[in-house]
Amino acid sequence: MATQNQHHRKRAARVRLRLRAAANGRPRLSVHRSLKNISAQIIDDARGVTLVAASSLEETLQKAIKSGGNREAAAAVGKVIAERAKEAGIDAVVFDRGSYIFHGRVKALADAAREGGLNF
Repeated sequence: MATQNQHHRKRAARVRLRLRAAANGRPRLSVHRSLKNISAQIIDDARGVTLVAASSLEETLQKAIKSGGNREAAAAVGKVIAERAKEAGIDAVVFDRGSYIFHGRVKALADAAREGGLNF
């Protein structure tokens, strides 16, 4: 019987496989969420490097938000990742939701990143 972790990895791999086909050389905005925090990073898969990252664990964000595990925190991380991407010269990405449903905190992060100027 497959464990929950194996199901998680299988869903993430399935999503990532579809993204590779649609990427057209764009970097990937990958999201990771836990019960208490959320983080995002923009990854260049061709070189295998992280270009920009943001997390609710950062001191500047922790002062601005009450909890790292809610939609307000996810929106704050989305705005920060969009600002950092603009500074790095990135304007178009592919959104990688991983094995998470595009709902709640993941959707809030994506919407905030779009409002910040990222195209996906």
